[in-house]
Amino acid sequence: MLIPVILSGGAGTRLWPVSRKAHPKPFMRLADGQTLASATVRRALGAVECGETLTVTARDHFFLTRDIYREAAPEATHHFLLEPVGRNTAAAIAAAAMWVREQHGERARLLVLPADHLVRDREAFEAAVARADKLAADGWLVCLGVTPTHAETGFGYIRAGQAIDELGQRIEAFVEKPDADTAQRYFESGRYLWNAGMFVFRADAILAALREQAPDILAAVEATWAETDTGGDPVELDAGRFEAVHSDSIDFAVMERAPKRAVVPMACGWSDIGSWQAISELYETDGSGNRIEGPGHAVLVDSRNTFVQGSERLIAAVGVDDLVIVDTPDAVLVAKRGRAQEVKSVVEELTRRDHESAVYHRTVHRPWGNFTVLEDAEDCKVKRLVVKPGGVLSLQRHEHRSEHWTVVAGTASVRVDDEQLELGPNHTIEIPAGALHRLENRGDNDVHIIEVQTGSYFGEDDIERLEDVYGRA
Repeated sequence: MLIPVILSGGAGTRLWPVSRKAHPKPFMRLADGQTLASATVRRALGAVECGETLTVTARDHFFLTRDIYREAAPEATHHFLLEPVGRNTAAAIAAAAMWVREQHGERARLLVLPADHLVRDREAFEAAVARADKLAADGWLVCLGVTPTHAETGFGYIRAGQAIDELGQRIEAFVEKPDADTAQRYFESGRYLWNAGMFVFRADAILAALREQAPDILAAVEATWAETDTGGDPVELDAGRFEAVHSDSIDFAVMERAPKRAVVPMACGWSDIGSWQAISELYETDGSGNRIEGPGHAVLVDSRNTFVQGSERLIAAVGVDDLVIVDTPDAVLVAKRGRAQEVKSVVEELTRRDHESAVYHRTVHRPWGNFTVLEDAEDCKVKRLVVKPGGVLSLQRHEHRSEHWTVVAGTASVRVDDEQLELGPNHTIEIPAGALHRLENRGDNDVHIIEVQTGSYFGEDDIERLEDVYGRA
């Protein structure tokens, strides 16, 4: 059995301000309207016959990922391993291999895919997976290598060697990101493939390779597994043990030194969507080289080779060349196209300043729904809450703020201390600082609430959760 294992981690800092720590790259919507996460899960299921997936992700991203999967592939069964902290791909794959071994036996194979890549030619991808699976069944550790379309300095490379049964080739070496001249030589030689971070291997084979090449990582993940309740779904890895795992990629920890390793070439229209330059190439260009997401949202006058993405406000540019302009409700990015990879420096500076825009959008997703910040001033904060049917906010209280709720739509079941109320549209309620309170949607339609906070501090860390159906207390 071949099991898709989707790795959904990282912050996607090069795609700020759309990708942020609390809403990273897999949740971005592309030109066709679907998220990278939904495209990945469909692609993964199309390449296997098992009808199930395993995703390794952070707990904070579990609920939104689950909802995206349910919409994208409702017919499949989706399992999750939740990491308390990120420890790179070696630890994530080790834990996934243990889950696959436990559920399907040690000879079951893993199809490891990043959640945030794009593949345009699914038939070519599926054919490559089928070849890789045959090699993996014989104990090979297999990389899916992308046939280069140009000399690229932003990717690592795999040097392919001797052919293996017309299925793939032995891996001679992994090569770090080259300079421009070296990348051109690699491209012209025809011997090098882009390392896309996609793998196929048997559970027992990758665990044996980890034991030989990275015994410290495997031992730490085994200790984590021993302390983890693996009978539930999702499986939450033990925090105390997992924090002690050494952080390393599967490339460095295993693949660069493993003796039985292979690569299957594929020309599948792959992109890692690693920068705004890559995003811009998904859109049609006009006669001046400009690319615009939603032509009604931008007016470009005497401008060339400029990419514009926005969702709400009209964007106008006059006499500009080679720019990336990205507009979101709370932040605007303007960058030279050739320096789009440096956007991560903006996020580093925002993080140093402890600025919320490094982490959150104006709209923040929660297990029960979402909230949008409408105003954030020194004397008040205003939000619009949308609570899904069955959604339940935690039983909580705040030390520094009071809240005033007005129901806009739906019926909200509200508890304030010992009082239980059913509030419909236009009903309001005051929640003093220190009061225990909870909101629940027991109906079949979304509940919309306008929340006005007043007090001395409005940060999200001023929440003391006493009970929570989503395990956050």
